Amino acid sequence: MGVSISYLDFEKPVANIQARAADYRAAGDEAGAKHAEGAARRLLAETYARLTPWQKTQVARHPGRPHFGDMVTALVEDFTPLAGDRAFGEDHAIIGGLGRLRGQNTPVMVIGHEKGNDTASRVKHNFGMGRPEGYRKAIRLIELAGRFNVPVVTLVDTAGAFPGLDAEERGQAEAIARATEACLAAPVPIIAAITGEGGSGGAVALAAADRVIMFEHAVYAVISPEGCASILWRTSDKANSHAPDAAEAMRVTAADLKKLGIIDTIVGEPMGGAHRDPAAAVAALSMAIASELTPLLAMDPAALRRARRNKFVEMGRLL
Repeated sequence: MGVSISYLDFEKPVANIQARAADYRAAGDEAGAKHAEGAARRLLAETYARLTPWQKTQVARHPGRPHFGDMVTALVEDFTPLAGDRAFGEDHAIIGGLGRLRGQNTPVMVIGHEKGNDTASRVKHNFGMGRPEGYRKAIRLIELAGRFNVPVVTLVDTAGAFPGLDAEERGQAEAIARATEACLAAPVPIIAAITGEGGSGGAVALAAADRVIMFEHAVYAVISPEGCASILWRTSDKANSHAPDAAEAMRVTAADLKKLGIIDTIVGEPMGGAHRDPAAAVAALSMAIASELTPLLAMDPAALRRARRNKFVEMGRLL
């Protein structure tokens, strides 16, 4: 828990104890500082052991969580980005390219959402909300991976596809549907990792995969809790106050989604969330990706497609 951590509202008691530890240290009371730090760690562990779905949503949105650029650097060697959809232009919210999985020497196509990590980069990457050209770029890269027999890894972290007029004019819904279709039809293994927010069709477009893995404190849903609340309670002024209720009812957490069969594997995060130790979180993600990918590499294209189809058909039956 370094001084650079941005504390969430429900973490304020931890922040207060941590501030007390800093005061003790400034006063030369090292024993008092260590005692307070120990108390802060214990309280943090207790808090994260009983997070509500709404609190998990807040953790999933924490700006300090590792983003696409951070994860690609740690997961992939010799990453070469591939830009453009060959139809309209380049979308910076969805990034993709070729590289080799670290420690595996396995060639891989990596595609994912980039939210950015400061004001300028967030604006550049449109806060991770893809436009049609982003999803069409993803289609192009998935098809390219299929031609060269390269497995695909997607890193999903988006509030949803961009809802602007320009995106709708260029066929946002069709692009999302085609991207989902490309995932389902791919002749190569696809691993999807929900690393932060998995929001709506913008997430599903990159997550119709053979195996879907999810960080412990990530969330995945057809709509945001705020959006759901605004629809169910009808007035926007009540949307935020009812968002916790909506999050609870929607079953957005990794544990709930694992029980429902929507995801396959939960990847543990460091105590206090991935934003407190991004390197450890990405290392755990790397191990999970390698573990899930290995058995899929032995399957032929027909078997992959058949198993993928059965996975989603069965999901529909169970729900």
